[in-house]
Amino acid sequence: MELILRDGRLPSGEAVDIGFDGGMIRAMEPNLNAEAIQEIPLAGKLVSPPFVESHIHLDSALTAGQPRWNQSGTLFEGIEIWRDRKQSLTLEDVKERAIATLKLQAQQGVLFVRSHADVSETSLTALKALLEVRDAVKDWITVQVVAFPQDGLYGSPGNLELMEAALELGVDAVGGIPHYEMTREDGVQSVHQIFELAQRYDRLIDIHCDEIDDDQSRFLEVVAACAVRSGLGPRVTASHTTAFASYNNAYAFKLMGLLSRSGINFIANPLINITLQGRTDTYPKRRGVTRVKELWQQGLNVSLGHDCIQDPWYNLGNGNMLDVASMAVHVCQMTGQAEIAACYDMITTNGAKTLALEDTYGLEVGKPANLIVLDADSPYEAIRRRATVTHVFSRGKLLVETRPEVVKWSHTKFESHNPDAQNAKL
Repeated sequence: MELILRDGRLPSGEAVDIGFDGGMIRAMEPNLNAEAIQEIPLAGKLVSPPFVESHIHLDSALTAGQPRWNQSGTLFEGIEIWRDRKQSLTLEDVKERAIATLKLQAQQGVLFVRSHADVSETSLTALKALLEVRDAVKDWITVQVVAFPQDGLYGSPGNLELMEAALELGVDAVGGIPHYEMTREDGVQSVHQIFELAQRYDRLIDIHCDEIDDDQSRFLEVVAACAVRSGLGPRVTASHTTAFASYNNAYAFKLMGLLSRSGINFIANPLINITLQGRTDTYPKRRGVTRVKELWQQGLNVSLGHDCIQDPWYNLGNGNMLDVASMAVHVCQMTGQAEIAACYDMITTNGAKTLALEDTYGLEVGKPANLIVLDADSPYEAIRRRATVTHVFSRGKLLVETRPEVVKWSHTKFESHNPDAQNAKL
């Protein structure tokens, strides 16, 4: 074999050696009886499938403050700022920022990314750039591109034609934003149109759905109903769904039954949702994150995304999916051990299911050797300490290696005041 990782620990807690050859996982078992050109001792460190970034906007990444800062912190001011910024987009501008962001993510263990690309401009500059990036980085990171009509499918004349042009160019998924259409009727029509396009072009669906605090924004039921009638459920994703947190419980209970029947996927973006939502509230102030725990308890597939990294909607962000999982643990009140483990799944295996990558993702013999090693011994410790990703393997090759920080205390200044410790020195 080319490489064997010795004495790793799987998320399940099982000790294991993993052997690579030809870019594939060839063996996985404790105390693997085999030799390799190179062996790396892991000393019990966590070996995990790579992180999956289920929802991000690479076309707007690293533009915070351009042309101005979002002072209100609202979604709608962010949209206005982006409308101004995207007038100056060039292919090279988008490509340079997108690749820089992907490198930032990859060094922290992300090897699968779904990015939305704004298709509301006639030039389709953002989309064309991200399609070029997708092809340029395919040897070390997998990128899916969603055609996203930021200004609405019916917000301006010609937007529907731009969506079809994007599909002809080869996007991976059809997007939408029904709650931002001019009327509810337009929003409902846009959802039906998205399903029709997805079926005609054989594409996945990922809709920005009800990303608003309005408890009357109820396009999620339309998405779920379309999924049931079309049979596309597992190929459909509802992103954000923040209004779900504001629905009255009687309606939410009824809706949950439809969602279970539909089998669609959900993406929550806790860092951004808790920042953008609740801005019009005084007190009590809503958290603005969808019902992650309840969806998970219902057996629905929920994954997590960063959404924004230093852009008009969020001027922070560093690409670390453990930050996203940690925020979910807190905001969604998922602090039980099984719940914390579920939040780790939401940035790994659940994300792969959302992106429809299950056949090629995961730590199994015969699958591509994409995996990461963390300076922790469990998903719990990884989230609690935001553990350093020490090794990133892509297609069986070491892509990135990072040494954990070393902290040294000066023992001459901080002598122990513990009598037992003092006596032990004598």
